[in-house]
Amino acid sequence: MQNKKEDICFLDNHINTIICGDALETLKNFPDESINCSITSPPYYGLRDYHKKEQIGREKTVEEYLDRLINVFREVRRVLKKDGTCFIVIGDSYAGTSSKKEQRDPKYPKGRNGQNPSITQKVLGYKSKDLMGIPWRLAFALREDGWYLRSDIIWHKENAMPEACKDRPTRSYEHIFLLSKSPRYYYDYDSLAEPMKEVSKKRYVRGRSKENKYLNENSGAKIQKINEARGYGQYKGDNIPQFRNKRDIWTINTTSFRGNHYAAFPPKLAEICMIAGCPKGGIILDPFIGSGTVGLIALLHNRKYIGIELNEEYVNLTKKRIETEVKKLGKEKEDTV
Repeated sequence: MQNKKEDICFLDNHINTIICGDALETLKNFPDESINCSITSPPYYGLRDYHKKEQIGREKTVEEYLDRLINVFREVRRVLKKDGTCFIVIGDSYAGTSSKKEQRDPKYPKGRNGQNPSITQKVLGYKSKDLMGIPWRLAFALREDGWYLRSDIIWHKENAMPEACKDRPTRSYEHIFLLSKSPRYYYDYDSLAEPMKEVSKKRYVRGRSKENKYLNENSGAKIQKINEARGYGQYKGDNIPQFRNKRDIWTINTTSFRGNHYAAFPPKLAEICMIAGCPKGGIILDPFIGSGTVGLIALLHNRKYIGIELNEEYVNLTKKRIETEVKKLGKEKEDTV
């Protein structure tokens, strides 16, 4: 962008829209420090074929796949404001796996996750059946590229896709990496706070000796408030803490999507990331918007969004989904008035 006027014009023209194009090339048109938060799930390595020449995820090597993602997220970091954050949802792959056709869920005969013949049968540097460790390889590479790697959140799925394997546990989680552009950034701690467990409340009521092991271990770590010395009954009634910081294991079931795009993550997951990383009225970027969950949730919670999607078919599908859902919820609100 050449000047501020053009920057503002670009944002005004693309707020609450989906741009059809390659993520990297499209992001180069965005003005610097114009986005509050990015929430996205890039294509997983070797899992799906979107039948587009420029697609990410079907590269011959893991290194090429990671390099392409690093380039995309380098642009994401550029367009984020100084206090901006990025949430990346990503799963792993196995080397030497074949087509998943024999592992279809009977409830979803066409594939709940849009499985396609795998391209990971022979991957340089991996043995057959190796877990490839792609999420952490990506996280470390992004950290080396300048991101602050702040948290590895586990998305635990109680309704995980069944697998035919009998020599390892069935996979039931994916990673959500929280990264920031700067050491200090926007994070809504209070809105994410969760109820404190009753056992912890009782610990506050009990007294703590000045000689307790937590005060005398000299580990160099900051002493937790619950372990500070205090007399019995110092905490009682209303002054007993009721909330605690949100934990980094989120149990959220997968949700189905009535459409041709199978890689849809749950609205609840997008909602938590959005509340944490984007103030009301802010702009959320999803450079791999897919089925549009991030855009939909942004509109429902007084945020704005800009999405990027390579596949024109998915762009039309997603626009229709967002419009339909927003109208539906608007009508439901009118009916309750």
